[in-house]
Amino acid sequence: MEVADEALPAADLPLPVTIPYPFARRFGVALLKEEGGHLAIAMREGADPRALIELRRYLARPFDVQFTPADQFDHILSERYAMDGQAAADAAGSLGLGDDLALLASDLPTADDLLDSADDAPAIRLINGIIADAARQGVSDIHIEPYETGLFVRMRVDGVLRETLRMPPHVAPVVVSRIKVMARLDIAERRIPQDGRISLKLGGKLLDVRVSTLPSRAGERVVLRILDKDNAGIDLDVLGMPEAIHAVFRDALAEPNGIVLVTGPTGSGKTTTLYAALRLLNDGSRNLLTVEDPVEYAVEGVGQTQVNPKVGLTFATGLRAILRQDPDVVMVGEIRDRETADIAVQASLTGHLVLSTVHTNDAVGAITRLRDMKVEPFLIASTLRAVVAQRLVRRLCPECREPVQAEGSAAALLGFDAGTIIYRAKGCKACNHTGYKGRIGVFEAVRVDDTIRRLINGGGDEAVIANHAFRNAPNLGAAARALVREGVTTAEEAVRVSRREADDA
Repeated sequence: MEVADEALPAADLPLPVTIPYPFARRFGVALLKEEGGHLAIAMREGADPRALIELRRYLARPFDVQFTPADQFDHILSERYAMDGQAAADAAGSLGLGDDLALLASDLPTADDLLDSADDAPAIRLINGIIADAARQGVSDIHIEPYETGLFVRMRVDGVLRETLRMPPHVAPVVVSRIKVMARLDIAERRIPQDGRISLKLGGKLLDVRVSTLPSRAGERVVLRILDKDNAGIDLDVLGMPEAIHAVFRDALAEPNGIVLVTGPTGSGKTTTLYAALRLLNDGSRNLLTVEDPVEYAVEGVGQTQVNPKVGLTFATGLRAILRQDPDVVMVGEIRDRETADIAVQASLTGHLVLSTVHTNDAVGAITRLRDMKVEPFLIASTLRAVVAQRLVRRLCPECREPVQAEGSAAALLGFDAGTIIYRAKGCKACNHTGYKGRIGVFEAVRVDDTIRRLINGGGDEAVIANHAFRNAPNLGAAARALVREGVTTAEEAVRVSRREADDA
């Protein structure tokens, strides 16, 4: 179907083409593609075709129409609008009128009654704008920090915090109280930490925002962690694991029983990896149950339980109860104490596949951590199937990275010859002048074979086990150095991953 207007010369076609999000959502039309001045419009099946007349008047140019099933159209709408500036502007309430977050912040009053709707309106717009702007930039955490001199907003992008907004100190109670209302927290309680969550929709994209408050000297600090629900649907194949490590991980997941661990610091992507593993195993033939703190993503077909220490539901008690639910695969959010470790070991011995995380620096360190929890070495040797360690390093912006010669301490630490060509960050408009755009995983994997079992049983230390495990496979440092050689990341990012090995050498 084509809606055409021969009177409009091609040279006069306006660019770029945009369809306002409220119109697109209400009438079921979205820009599908634009090539050489030719437009293709997706229209949701069942939508009123009279909307095309108004769209033709608005665009003032011809276009083709492609009728699209409702679920497919929703995906197009989400991809088109969820992460662009228009969605952020709409969510902030500015609607193209030129308002920005700093202007919204300046409008916030000093409210005696924090629940007064008239006083709350600017706060709602400000918070919506902050979250929308964060989602557009791929922010993982928003820090709202009160000080005597003002209320600071910092955002973590690609693992690095940067300040994005500074507001007068008097707005702190208004902003914090509005966030607490949105997260269903007690706004009258300011003396103890509180945790909650906010579910939002941004351009059709589902966002889950985890809220944590903490009393401080100048007021309550708030951290918002943005969880993109689309990440729950990430397949194992798109995590970016090297083929050898991917094969080790899949092989371990194919085992009928045992323990598979993912290790790394906070924010290294462990949960995303475990959800990808669950997605692989979630074929309808198994009973998959999890106990998490908190449940970050809802996964259809998986029974998920959230830890609640207030009523005595800890990892250990939850895991013990799960084992009475006839599970095939059990995921424990984290093994952090001896009781949880013991139950996980017993679960694997009785025919269950157990997936979990441990906070250690590397894969071999997970074995030492289990020993520190007083798990018997022979039980570790007989139940542990594989350990995957991961980090996230910032990826160089391909638009502006520039080649340099490796030199100085970075070259020595990474083992590069002087004069080796590597790349460094420069900064351009495409990467917001940071030099980096996105992150990439760095992985190492240990598959527990007969030799490693004997070493564990014999009390072998980390160095001995690591020498065998990485004899023919890259460890974290080697994987990071390979990314530097390929021009994917910088020497500084690789050094951050490799520093511990250099200290041990």
